[in-house]
Amino acid sequence: MNLRMNFFIITRWEFKNTLKSKKFLLIFFMQLSVLFMLIVMFNSFAASMESDKGLSLTPALVDFATLDVDDAGGLFKKTVNPEIIKIYATNGNQSLKRIETGETNGFYTVSSDSITRIQKGEIVDTVLYLDYSDPRRSVVRDEVNATTKTISTALTASYLQSVDTQNTSNVTGVKEEKTGESLPLQLIKKVMLSVLLFLPLFLFGNIIIDSVVGEKERKTGEILVAMPISSGEILLGKGLAVVAISALQVAMWIIVLIGAGFTIQNVILVYLLVIFTAIPIVGITSIIATYAKNYKEAGIGVSFVYIIVVGILIVPALAYLSRKSYSANFSPMTTVMRLFAGEAITIPEILMSVIFIFIMSVITFTIATYLFKRDDILFGPRPGPIKLILQIVGIKKR
Repeated sequence: MNLRMNFFIITRWEFKNTLKSKKFLLIFFMQLSVLFMLIVMFNSFAASMESDKGLSLTPALVDFATLDVDDAGGLFKKTVNPEIIKIYATNGNQSLKRIETGETNGFYTVSSDSITRIQKGEIVDTVLYLDYSDPRRSVVRDEVNATTKTISTALTASYLQSVDTQNTSNVTGVKEEKTGESLPLQLIKKVMLSVLLFLPLFLFGNIIIDSVVGEKERKTGEILVAMPISSGEILLGKGLAVVAISALQVAMWIIVLIGAGFTIQNVILVYLLVIFTAIPIVGITSIIATYAKNYKEAGIGVSFVYIIVVGILIVPALAYLSRKSYSANFSPMTTVMRLFAGEAITIPEILMSVIFIFIMSVITFTIATYLFKRDDILFGPRPGPIKLILQIVGIKKR
């Protein structure tokens, strides 16, 4: 009971003092301003992507990707963008082997009687073969889809115009439906929204640094260590206060995002998983803050480590979008992305992220507590990084 009371008192004291800090309030409202700016840029960019006249993320490089085309009518070959896809005319005999050997990135076959079918108003059969181990497949697929849409739109317009010459009445009931989004648009909508949800977790590292490194520079660390409170209680109390502040910020960001028109399904699960992810991030920040001599050293260390952490979160999410990889679900960002998008996700896939976060939380706070207990780390002279790592793993004694 006494341990719980000490832990709660430290957390409450850190939380209240942080909220009263003018520095924190300034950063807090600046972050909200940045969020509003990001939303405006995000909406503008997404609108341009969806517009027929909008920008394209497809690389404009000659010979970036190649495609074997079996198109006797020649309609497709005349429409594809030569700056993106280099076309090789083929009868299809060797094209599948060329895909396997990497000589071409895809094979597209069009009905040999395509022109005749179009003239009769019949459906034209087309088939696209892709190698899914080739990252350029999305470029080929998107360009083929865009070309097919261009041809379809042109033929539809021509047909409607010919009908209108005989019947001047307005044509109604024509509706265009989109059955999917291109990979670039998925990257913008899903990954960028995920980044916005996780961004607050990386904006409060300075609070941990100020709380731990500040104890050293203000010479108040001796008082803390002398108090009848364990090192674990001190660090957990400080860390939980930062997690609580992050939870407040994430809640506000979600409210703002929903108010701005973003669709976030499974809001409660998304919120809880994002906040749970804050724990190991606070833990690794505590390790850096405990080992650092001053604010400058801690700031450099946090910047370097956060780049790695962001990579661990984002790369699996990108891998999941491109390959639907099951192992990518260990990243909480992948799970959050699937949850707010309303995808079907199994309990084992969710548990994969939760277990990963739990293990990293235990590891980081255990190391941080170990360092905080050592007088040579807090008051000096501290050991070098390599020597310290050898001591932590038990290869070398103190």
